[in-house]
Amino acid sequence: MHSFEYCCPTEIIFGQGAENKVVEKIRKHGGSRVLLLYGGGSAVRSGLVPKIERLLSTEGFELKILGGVKPNPRLSFAREAIREAIDSKINFVLAVGGGSVIDTAKAVALGAANPQTDIWNHWTGKVKLEKSLPVGTVLTIAAAGSETSDSAVLTDEASGLKRGAITPRPVFAIMNSELALTVPHYPMICGIADIIMHTLERYFSFIEGNDFTDMVAESLIKNVMVQSKALLKNPQDLHAMSEIMWCGSVSHTGFTGLGRDRDFSAHKLGHELSGRYDVIHGASLTTVWASWARTVCTVKPERFANFAEKIFGTVDGTLDERANAGIDAMENYFRELGTPTNFSELGIGIQSDDELKFLADMVTSNGTKKVATFLPLDRELVLEIYRKANH
Repeated sequence: MHSFEYCCPTEIIFGQGAENKVVEKIRKHGGSRVLLLYGGGSAVRSGLVPKIERLLSTEGFELKILGGVKPNPRLSFAREAIREAIDSKINFVLAVGGGSVIDTAKAVALGAANPQTDIWNHWTGKVKLEKSLPVGTVLTIAAAGSETSDSAVLTDEASGLKRGAITPRPVFAIMNSELALTVPHYPMICGIADIIMHTLERYFSFIEGNDFTDMVAESLIKNVMVQSKALLKNPQDLHAMSEIMWCGSVSHTGFTGLGRDRDFSAHKLGHELSGRYDVIHGASLTTVWASWARTVCTVKPERFANFAEKIFGTVDGTLDERANAGIDAMENYFRELGTPTNFSELGIGIQSDDELKFLADMVTSNGTKKVATFLPLDRELVLEIYRKANH
């Protein structure tokens, strides 16, 4: 194993009925004036938000409830919620939902703790904010892993920019997989893809010798693939969903990438697609992954061949043939899952070359920087990847 530093202070409360412990966990972290954030009406219709409201109100918490967080969480909403939090003297932010709600909660917690700073300045790297209100989560979808991660994304509607930033991790994550079974089909499968992508983005690295880390990543990917197929057959398979939900959290703690760097190429390219076309995050990632892999695999085909062997059992053929077989198999899995692998399947249609150049400029800040680590991508490489996905 190579050197690393690892700390994931998020307390996990996992299992059926876990949401009943929300009062105890908020009190543990000093919360008394709570801002509850949620997304669409499903969290209300399912009875989850009213249940949590009842639990907190009965115990004497001062509660402010704000719904309407959208996928690809909006900067404007975060700013509005920050103002509400400051005005109400909130001292704890509770996210009830998935990655978009949790990312918004992280932004609100930072913004309310630093009222002198516009929150977007942290997301664009102009300032580094470390002081934050505590954030707790009640997870309703197995997907982004934001409930245990140290990062969050926001989209600025005015500029179309979607950016990630380092944030404090939530202090607790309540996970009842029964809640995730209520998620509509397409967001569910996109969430599953996102879990796998978080692991793939850490797996492909030039740093060798992290054998246990590799085994963890490979086992997680294979488990999610098996459980997702079970869930497709039976959308009410609680065991399959519980496995997927826990894998999502483990992957984005960083545990599947210890001892090596993070690449996150697909995220860099996918963020521009979801920011510009408002498509679901997980779908944007599977749209570009195979095109990225085919572009970069020649720099280290043995890594892709190893992936093909460990995940799909591919052992026949030359090194390059095995590497490409693994990419093909992963792309086919994404199709079987029901997620897109090109622009047409994503629903945005074939784009003009000028549009692809615009996207490449957005990724690379008009060609002034390279992104990712496995093969640092300049503007021309980014453009090549987008062109391969543009069918």
